[in-house]
Amino acid sequence: MKDGYGIDKRRVRQAFDRAAPDYDTHAVLQQEVQRRLLERLDWIRLDPLRVIDLGCGPGGALRPLASRYRKARVVGLDLALGMAARARTRSFRLRRPWAVCADMEQLPFADRSFDLAMSAAALQWANDLDQVFAEVRRVLAPGGLWLFATFGPDTLKELRAAFAAVEGAATPHVNAFIDMHDIGDALVRAGFADPVMDQEPITVTYADLGGLLRDLRGVGVRNALSGRARGLFGPRRLRAVAEAYASQHGQQGRLPASWEVVYGHAWVPEAPPPTRTPGHFIPIRQER
Repeated sequence: MKDGYGIDKRRVRQAFDRAAPDYDTHAVLQQEVQRRLLERLDWIRLDPLRVIDLGCGPGGALRPLASRYRKARVVGLDLALGMAARARTRSFRLRRPWAVCADMEQLPFADRSFDLAMSAAALQWANDLDQVFAEVRRVLAPGGLWLFATFGPDTLKELRAAFAAVEGAATPHVNAFIDMHDIGDALVRAGFADPVMDQEPITVTYADLGGLLRDLRGVGVRNALSGRARGLFGPRRLRAVAEAYASQHGQQGRLPASWEVVYGHAWVPEAPPPTRTPGHFIPIRQER
């Protein structure tokens, strides 16, 4: 992992714990990505009995998954205890879902525990995507499906450029994202079969920078990079960032926020998983 671009998991957990009560109010983009990901299951013939949503947040996908697969045991997993607790309280058809507080990089499940694993807008919080994919491959049974959506390098490119204009590029203020082709390569390394990758851009516009930052903070997004600036970012500097954002990217009084949504799915073959090469990691690609 490039220096300064590792994820501080403790900070991520704290941020999502704080965001859990009001997450749904601010998660318009995340809910749309989740909806589009779930729609992709319409194209796939699958009848799983054990389903897990990795990075489930407050559990928005658990009810749709249970409605789609009525015989399945549906499980949610999240790094933040506050999110897992809210997912556990979701009203359910016959029984409340299982919701586990754990890290995707160290799944607390036995081999071949699930038939379908999905993740919407959570993989960007992993430090080692190869490790996540190896764990998902381990807990999926042969014939199981891994379906996910995450974000690519063009995500929040306007915000990154505005911070760089004020602070310089040496100190990162926006979390880094992984290129779609590197994600596809990671699926192959983990031993998945028939990987399919695609991406689409989504742009959300705001009246001002404050609206964008409120939504980001409201869903638990903080600068969790290990190389982030540790000092206070005061009102004067924030106004400078807002002015840079507006001058560089403002359009008819609105500020665009770009999201590069990357989708992927792959299957678990009968063959045993490959042995992982120690020390391998997914390279972070900076904004092009």
